[in-house]
Amino acid sequence: MLNEFIDGLLNYQFLQSALVTSVLVGMIAGVIGSFIILRGISLMGDAISHAVLPGVAISYMLGASYVFGATIFGLLSAALIGFVTKHSKLKNDTAIGIVFSTFFALGIVLISFAKSATDLYHILFGNVLAVRDSDMMLTAGVGAIVLILVTLFYKELKLTSFDATMAQAYGLNVTLINYMLMFLLTLVAVTSLQTVGTILVIAMLITPAATAFQYTNSLPKMIGLSVTFGVLSAVIGLFFSYSYNLPSGATIVLTAAAFFLIAFLFSPKKGLVSQFRKEKKHDKNSKQMGISRHLPAHTRRMQQHARQK
Repeated sequence: MLNEFIDGLLNYQFLQSALVTSVLVGMIAGVIGSFIILRGISLMGDAISHAVLPGVAISYMLGASYVFGATIFGLLSAALIGFVTKHSKLKNDTAIGIVFSTFFALGIVLISFAKSATDLYHILFGNVLAVRDSDMMLTAGVGAIVLILVTLFYKELKLTSFDATMAQAYGLNVTLINYMLMFLLTLVAVTSLQTVGTILVIAMLITPAATAFQYTNSLPKMIGLSVTFGVLSAVIGLFFSYSYNLPSGATIVLTAAAFFLIAFLFSPKKGLVSQFRKEKKHDKNSKQMGISRHLPAHTRRMQQHARQK
């Protein structure tokens, strides 16, 4: 089975394009996902990944690239969420739920008017094996933009992720940096459509980063591990998709979920097994300390009782 996959990589260009695209998506999703996890805005990532659907449908109806329509609607959804939150008494999660469900419903309605229902189905659920060379080049270009911007503004992104108040005190434009991150998030969501589909984009953004968070508290290490888990999930998921004729988006996401489950249970610092052992050791030490405290007093009472006799 593995030999067949390797043989396919050597002989079929579509599989080569699928592998390269999957690896690129795993990389850029791992980088942006780390900041999403630290800021606690996973729901925003989910909202943007769903809100791009109307843009995709309109682009197909107009015969244009889905990237432009999806990017516009992704940014529009982020702006609307911020506007509703700022000008109402609703909390941010409520605004997110309203905007993303409305945009997603609009996308479903527009799909019925689009001519290319098959392509839209792939956008919805993902089909990396159908990726064209143009899609691969687009993913590479977007990946380069994302990595360059993250490198240039790494300190600003890091500071605003950990302490926005401190960043503002240093004179940073926190709002502008937040919108830049939303722009990068939208780009990653758009480029991930062909790989895992709009339904499962959030999984590639969140799961590898959450897995990395289980292993380290250092942001650079977290980004490196997140990229590693993202790439491994993409490659292994593609292998199962090709070998067993399964949906590529589902196999990639399930692979990422398997990595997270292992980390959740067995990571040395934050794993469930490790925490259980620490709690058990702590309880044992507490009991021993309690015995040692009471032992001298008990010994004195025994000695006093012996003298009285």
